[in-house]
Amino acid sequence: MEEELVGLIGGTGLGDALQKELTDVKFHDVQTPFGKPSAKIMVGLFGQRRIAFINRHGDGHRFMPSEVPYAANVFALKKLGVRTLLASGAVGSLQERIVPGDLVIVDQFIDKTCKRMSTFFEGYGAVHCEMAQPTCPGLSKVLVDVAKSMDCETHSKGTYVCMEGPQFSTKAESLMHRSWGADLIGMTAMPEAKLAREAQMCYSLIALVTDYDCWKEHQGGMDKQALIVEILENLRTATENCLKLVEAFLSCDSELVNPNCSCRHSLGLAVWTDQTLIDPGKKSDLKVLFE
Repeated sequence: MEEELVGLIGGTGLGDALQKELTDVKFHDVQTPFGKPSAKIMVGLFGQRRIAFINRHGDGHRFMPSEVPYAANVFALKKLGVRTLLASGAVGSLQERIVPGDLVIVDQFIDKTCKRMSTFFEGYGAVHCEMAQPTCPGLSKVLVDVAKSMDCETHSKGTYVCMEGPQFSTKAESLMHRSWGADLIGMTAMPEAKLAREAQMCYSLIALVTDYDCWKEHQGGMDKQALIVEILENLRTATENCLKLVEAFLSCDSELVNPNCSCRHSLGLAVWTDQTLIDPGKKSDLKVLFE
């Protein structure tokens, strides 16, 4: 596709809300070497910008975090022409100052997942992408700048612990994560951010804070029904705030697709295997990643 598409991956909350906002929609059933994406990719208008959108958990929220086809999702978006990728995800807060309903522009991750395909290059050769800054600084700065004019609390950085799930943390685990200096706990940012880097995309993540993780006593105490109601209300608030931020982001005058960003050249020195030893079929399958 010739048009510079901005990709959006919608997580819990935003995934269902955002697809209702798109107009002039076309559905793309994209084939990848890694199977089918979570759903057909929707390309349509959100505000004045044409975007490529996929619901991370699929239609009807049918994929658990460990079951999401992350590689297929990212590959399919890159195949459609996406070079800038904005994602959202629901999280718990590990810090008092990050209040349920807030948004966080994530800048760091701690990956605790163990069951997921975390690279496109298994069987290809030795490929080592740099990940010191796992989100795109330029893209995140645009989000932070746009958020300053909005009436919602948006934190300019935060460290996200990605756990395997699907169960939530024990209190001992939650306290341990706090002792690490982490700010957020969630289940979906990894390996998505790693794969976006391997796909040479500019990637940024907006975290939607639904609750304080179990290190902190909830208002309803041990009343699980009250806790669920509280979380759903916070998710609704964060989702509304995130929709406004995404719309403002897509409407801003800043450059959203930057061919000179270092994220766009992350494979330049990453392939360590002698090119003559790499299977030609694998090269052909993965050529999209090098574009």
